[in-house]
Amino acid sequence: MALLVVGSVALDTITTPAGKVEETLGGSAVYFSLGACCFDSVRVVGVVGPDFPVSEKKFMGDRGIDIRGLMTGQGPTFRWEGVYGQEFGDARTIRTELGVFASFQPKLPESYATTPCIFLANIDPALQLDVLDQIVNPRWVAVDTMNLWIDQQREKLMEVLRRVDIVFVNASEARQLSGRRNLFEAAAFILDLGPRFAVIKMGAAGAMIFGGDVPFNLPAYPLDRVVDPTGAGDTFASGMLGYLAGSGRELDFAAMMTGLAYGSVNASFAVGDFGVAMLRTATREIIEERLAYYLSTNQLGVLER
Repeated sequence: MALLVVGSVALDTITTPAGKVEETLGGSAVYFSLGACCFDSVRVVGVVGPDFPVSEKKFMGDRGIDIRGLMTGQGPTFRWEGVYGQEFGDARTIRTELGVFASFQPKLPESYATTPCIFLANIDPALQLDVLDQIVNPRWVAVDTMNLWIDQQREKLMEVLRRVDIVFVNASEARQLSGRRNLFEAAAFILDLGPRFAVIKMGAAGAMIFGGDVPFNLPAYPLDRVVDPTGAGDTFASGMLGYLAGSGRELDFAAMMTGLAYGSVNASFAVGDFGVAMLRTATREIIEERLAYYLSTNQLGVLER
């Protein structure tokens, strides 16, 4: 089954304790599509400016990503600059230049409307609702969001959450959205809105799924060195959703548990080098090798694959 992602395409400048890169390929749609294309065919809807490198468009196409939905607007490509401290927490934003992304209006090519699996990456909930109105009979829809939208677009975000199957939030976003400190209570609040599953990301502590008889959690993939956490959340989603779409499994809790493991593995490719460097050459074979190691270290050989 094909997988559609709607999100940002950017050129990032990133500084971490490991060094600095400038004007490197980034954005939620990019991280997600490069991770998910190892599992299934991926279609991208986003916008760039005329200054976006032609070589990067070619690279995405060479990876088998369908970029017919990647529009070229009038103005510069979205640019973001951030700095991470020694503990690799949330980045301190130095510069945000939205460029053409400020007027982004996602319009799906006609052939995209019937894509069975949908990921609405972190964009304005009003745009997410616009996409939901354009798609036809999806098998499932997953959504990501952030603290900005919870604070400034709460009602529209709540409407989005009532229309999707899977919600991705980090721990602080779950608490902000629900008004509850306890993550179990926060997840219950989200599920009561209508989604079947809530995935709460906890950074280096891993992630947890709610929506089954009992929650299921896994630690982050063990790495001896973190270089750049930018895009880790979108790459995590790419592993989970790429597996769910590519395997064709029913969207049940057992499949979600296995997807969580693939998500943790995929995220390790994002944080192991700057930007999308490791995702450029990632393959399903390499992912499966990492997964086997990851499952063995956590004694999880019983997961269905």
